[in-house]
Amino acid sequence: MIKQIAVFLENREGRVSECCKVLKEANVNLCSMSIADTKEFGILRILTDDNEKALVALKKAGFLSSLVELVAIQVPDQAGALADILIELYEGGVNIEYMYSFAGLDGHAQIGFKTSTPEKALEILKKTNATII
Repeated sequence: MIKQIAVFLENREGRVSECCKVLKEANVNLCSMSIADTKEFGILRILTDDNEKALVALKKAGFLSSLVELVAIQVPDQAGALADILIELYEGGVNIEYMYSFAGLDGHAQIGFKTSTPEKALEILKKTNATII
C-alpha cells in the first residue's frame, strides 16, 4: 500500500499552479500527479517524496486535502500484463474505483489503484504473484 494526497480544487485558472507552488515552497518533490475534473471542481491526486510535509503545507495554504491509501503494483511492460491482473481482481470481486500509472523502473510500469476492499485485492494479487510495491 502507498499513500497519495487528494487535493480538492475549484476548477478555475491557476489553481493547479498555486498548489504546486505551495509544494515547491515546502521543498516537496512531486513524484506523480493526476487530475480528474468536472465543471465545478477537480481532484488532484499526487504522490510526493514527503506526504506528511506536503499535507501540512497544503492545509496551511487553505487547500482541502487528505491522505488516501492505494494498492500499488509493478507490471511488466508487455501486452496484456495489466489486463491479466485486472481480470483476476474482477473475478475475485474487487472493484477498482480509479487508477493511474506513475514512473516505472527497469521496463516495468507502476500502477496505483483505489478500491474499497484493499485487503481482498492484496490477497488476490499475492496469489497471482503480482509484484506489490
